[in-house]
Amino acid sequence: MSVSEVDTPHGPARVHVYPAERPRAALVLGHGAGGGVEAPDLVAARNAAVAEHVSVALVEQPYRVAGRSSPAPARQLDAAFVAIVEHLVTGELRDLPLAVGGRSLGGRVACRTVAATGAVGVLCLAFPLQPPRRSAESRLPELDAVPVPTFVVQGERDPFGIPPPGPRRKVVLVGGDHGLKADLEAVGTAVRGWLHGLLRT
Repeated sequence: MSVSEVDTPHGPARVHVYPAERPRAALVLGHGAGGGVEAPDLVAARNAAVAEHVSVALVEQPYRVAGRSSPAPARQLDAAFVAIVEHLVTGELRDLPLAVGGRSLGGRVACRTVAATGAVGVLCLAFPLQPPRRSAESRLPELDAVPVPTFVVQGERDPFGIPPPGPRRKVVLVGGDHGLKADLEAVGTAVRGWLHGLLRT
């Protein structure tokens, strides 16, 4: 594993790269709004991907590197993520098919930037479909706009709701809530199965 800083239009980000043995693809994942790359479900997804010979980069957004707990505006998050992916695909993840994704907020960023990153698939862990107590605000359009295969792993008791499946979107429910901590083995198994199918096509 290597850790490096990457310059972005909104300050330095930090990237943790976990190279797989004989990698056949790469997966770049972002963290949730208030958490970091050590979130249990991100770790489970990382381990599952590496076991499938997929190298993984876990991205810390500039606001986290700067020590702030509140996320930056969406356009800043998106621009930083695109800059990080561009850095990775010309460096440590060069010449590998790319999937992107993340936990909660990180999944939203990956959905919004998929055209700019050129990813062949998107992985969303605990997609925050609808903020509790804000019933009019659904983020489903962000998922619906993704033009590549999308895989959502959602806790069956997630207070943010459960996204519906779609023509290019598969949704798998696991035990637990938005933290996805209750059954990490199920999270890892789901991610391995999705990557295996994605890379076979």
